[in-house]
Amino acid sequence: MKISNIIAHLETIAPPAYQENYDNAGLLTGMPEQECTGVLTALDCTEEIIQEAISMKCNLVVVHHPIIFGGLKKIIGKNYVEKAVIAAIKNDITIYAIHTNLDNVLHGVNSRIADKLGLINRKILLPKEATIKKLCTFVPIADLEKVRTAIFNAGGGNIGDYSEAGFSVEGHGSFKAGLQASPFVGKIGERHYENEARFETIFPAYLQKQIVAALIGAHPYEEVAYDIVELANSNNRIGSGLIGELHGPIDEKAFLHKIKHSFLLAVIKHTRLLGKQARRIAICGGAGSFLIPKALAAGADFYITSDIRYHEFFEAQDRMVVADIGHYESEQYTIDLLYDILVEKFPNFAVLKTGLITNPVHYFL
Repeated sequence: MKISNIIAHLETIAPPAYQENYDNAGLLTGMPEQECTGVLTALDCTEEIIQEAISMKCNLVVVHHPIIFGGLKKIIGKNYVEKAVIAAIKNDITIYAIHTNLDNVLHGVNSRIADKLGLINRKILLPKEATIKKLCTFVPIADLEKVRTAIFNAGGGNIGDYSEAGFSVEGHGSFKAGLQASPFVGKIGERHYENEARFETIFPAYLQKQIVAALIGAHPYEEVAYDIVELANSNNRIGSGLIGELHGPIDEKAFLHKIKHSFLLAVIKHTRLLGKQARRIAICGGAGSFLIPKALAAGADFYITSDIRYHEFFEAQDRMVVADIGHYESEQYTIDLLYDILVEKFPNFAVLKTGLITNPVHYFL
């Protein structure tokens, strides 16, 4: 098993194209064509995590947080980032980060948080735009099924829980082949009319190269006519945060106790309780203060996230309870998520979870 095989699978779950523009998810150190001796999943990558991977004979560490976020001008071991990078390179450890792209898929980080709270009827809180494109092409009717199937196999036509979605209509195309052409039908220098089908389908924007290659590979014409259109439609399965519902309403204090128990918390920072039942719950793993207005607009009774600054708590406007449970605490189950994703695909391969708690924040009680 090569490291690249494992990375390829991870990128089908959370494509790198879905990461935010400030992020640095992906391969951070190492050579992906090496044979993989084992995988260690963790939330953060520290020097201790690298040493743990070495002791467990794992040469691939899959983490949520990229240890290299900005540029490194020097690598001399002066901070925890440089120390971890040096340890990884010296010991041939590959580091792969799967960060906001895993946050931004419906079945990702926030879904695992929702699992712990028992949320149903889940939806993305802030759907991501500019992630869908439409392909339109023209093909001889006899070749439509071959072209359609090739495009679907390349990832076109997926809408929510549906696949192979497309539209076709028959018409008449015309063209005149030039002297240097090798036309599939028709004669050089003569206008030719062909019964064709106009075929349209949508596809994830990041798959454009593969979609066009599949189209051209299956299409019989020497010159393939097609249009690619960027759609304004939001992708309801890709984006920031998540909102769902509890199975039934619950008292606010009882729900705070549920949060505390589910996430093993010593303390919860929260806004004023409003004396009403909680049922509609918005969540965002990690730093999610930017979604407070979206949670309000979505009618959330509670919004659970982390890293909220003092003045940002006022944005709840006494209309919902905002609970800051801590960054590490909100994302701790991402370690299990990564483990489960890899074990499901590679059940007979060495996939391990870190036994270390990398949370740098502690509480004196």
